[in-house]
Amino acid sequence: MKKYNVYGVGNALVDFEFEVDSALFEEQGIDKGLMTLIDEQRHNALLERLADISSHKASGGSAANTIIAAAQLGAETFYSCKVANDETGTFYMNDLAAAKVDSNLGMDNRETGTTGKCLVMVTPDADRTMNTFLGITSQFSEKELVPEAIQNSDFLYIEGYLVAEEGARNAAAKAREIAEAAGVKSALTLSDPNMVQFFKDGLLHMAGQNLNMAFSNLAEAQLMFDCQSVEDCAAGMKTLASQFAITLGPDGALLYDGNDTITVSAPKVEAIDSNGAGDMFAGCFLYGLSNGLDFRQSGELASLAASKLVTQYGPRLDTATLQTLLTQVQ
Repeated sequence: MKKYNVYGVGNALVDFEFEVDSALFEEQGIDKGLMTLIDEQRHNALLERLADISSHKASGGSAANTIIAAAQLGAETFYSCKVANDETGTFYMNDLAAAKVDSNLGMDNRETGTTGKCLVMVTPDADRTMNTFLGITSQFSEKELVPEAIQNSDFLYIEGYLVAEEGARNAAAKAREIAEAAGVKSALTLSDPNMVQFFKDGLLHMAGQNLNMAFSNLAEAQLMFDCQSVEDCAAGMKTLASQFAITLGPDGALLYDGNDTITVSAPKVEAIDSNGAGDMFAGCFLYGLSNGLDFRQSGELASLAASKLVTQYGPRLDTATLQTLLTQVQ
């Protein structure tokens, strides 16, 4: 029996979430609905512009949200990331520990610099737009990997956003190689349409030839495989991984377990914030696969949790809510 159910690698970002009107995007020249990388000067200018709007702060980054969701359900988890020896980095490290996620972080191994931050802007149509200053997480490298923890896990989970930096991209591929050599299943999320549009070859490099599980929403799959229909996107996903999940928003998800295609529905809800829905889906799905649920049950749990998440602000559900959802599929 492995020590960890899921070992994640991804960017360490402290999320600041704001409720805004779409007019802000035209005013500031922001691409709505996408993740855009920005420099520190631009980050500070936007933060000043948003100063009068209340915000919620939490340790984030896509894979971190996924790992924390799995941990809340009861999974044993580990997260490799990079934060600086600053106040924000200390907040991030302590927030991970409070979520009972083991990590490579410690008081004595954090370098001088600025911890990454993400401005998450949510509009009344429940869409989320992210402007991200990577800070020191742009220097994520093989140094942040803990091979013995990867080898002692059921799944390695790779965040697609890592593809934007060469060192992080190579570290993700190295983590996958360590996992494959140890018989650990590997999973990759495509993360964002911008990542697919500009870094497709890098994503394929991170995936390798023997990827076990891939996560994507429909827009990402359409760009990845130059397709339109769900059926054609599913055919493309089969060339990327032996199993996959394509999330379809209010229409649920299309799953492939290596033999059969499975559809899962989503409860009808009034969505107010889609931030973190895909991360939540992946975390619940990987919890299920590593804790005795079958593929359909894992998808049903993931769909329930993602649907619940979009009815509130922020990328997390409270633990009691997640535990209640788990009882509905067991």
